[in-house]
Amino acid sequence: MSCVLIACPLAYPYEKRAVVGHLQHPVVRPGLCICEHSLPPALEKSSGNLGRREAVEQLDSRVKTRIKASGLKLRFCTNETQATREKFVKKLQGLGFDISVAEVTAPAPAACRLLKERGLRPHLLVHDDLIPEFAEIDKTNPNCVVVGDAAENFSYANVNEAFRVLIGLEKPVLISLGRGRYYKETDGLKLDVGAYMKALEYACDVEAEVVGKPAKAFFESALAEMGVPPQQAIMIGDDIVNDVGGAQQCGMRAVQVRTGKYRPCDENHPQVKPDAYVNNLAEAVDVILGQL
Repeated sequence: MSCVLIACPLAYPYEKRAVVGHLQHPVVRPGLCICEHSLPPALEKSSGNLGRREAVEQLDSRVKTRIKASGLKLRFCTNETQATREKFVKKLQGLGFDISVAEVTAPAPAACRLLKERGLRPHLLVHDDLIPEFAEIDKTNPNCVVVGDAAENFSYANVNEAFRVLIGLEKPVLISLGRGRYYKETDGLKLDVGAYMKALEYACDVEAEVVGKPAKAFFESALAEMGVPPQQAIMIGDDIVNDVGGAQQCGMRAVQVRTGKYRPCDENHPQVKPDAYVNNLAEAVDVILGQL
């Protein structure tokens, strides 16, 4: 193994649930560790709670120090589409995370590369805070639609405007910055971009091109940036489909943590079977480094 990919919500050890699982197959010697890092909403609200902050700092320090000391490369892969990478990283740094923009793989920059390569001019249905990521993209006379987690911007008027742009194109192109069904915040579960993506697909009889997790291209982009083949990488995530399933489809191994979006029914998923289950990120690292 050469690298590890980690998901952001994993950083905070929520409630304990059962014992650490074991990898079903021997892990090849690691060289890279990629993590999907999505900041848990509970942490976003807790910066004034010293106990939680200390827990995050201690866990983050332990995890990152051990991974780097082992010689593995580390990548934080996020489907965050409500903020630029700079703002996202600044938020994490404010909570004590040792992380830089260069270590983060996110959907918006990947979408910008795709738009430039294909000469596409997007109509944006995204969160206001994400718009700076598209500053260098020509948005005049749109010939495609880009949809992200727009939150309150998912009004009828805004979704309908995106529909009108698509339906008016001879060859409609819909690019989605993810296809998650829902995510969890402190006040409960909320619809994610995937629900609105599906509505536009249905209305316009078009299939969206997904550039965020679980798209194969998203993971391949992270691996290419580190120069590591999928067989030498392992993903740690809390989302059975987007993290675990997406990584495995790319040829990587994947570990699911019983925190964040994890639900007990995930362990009976009909298609996706993680290579291991663990209680939290620290235990995932214990399992991985124990097999080096």
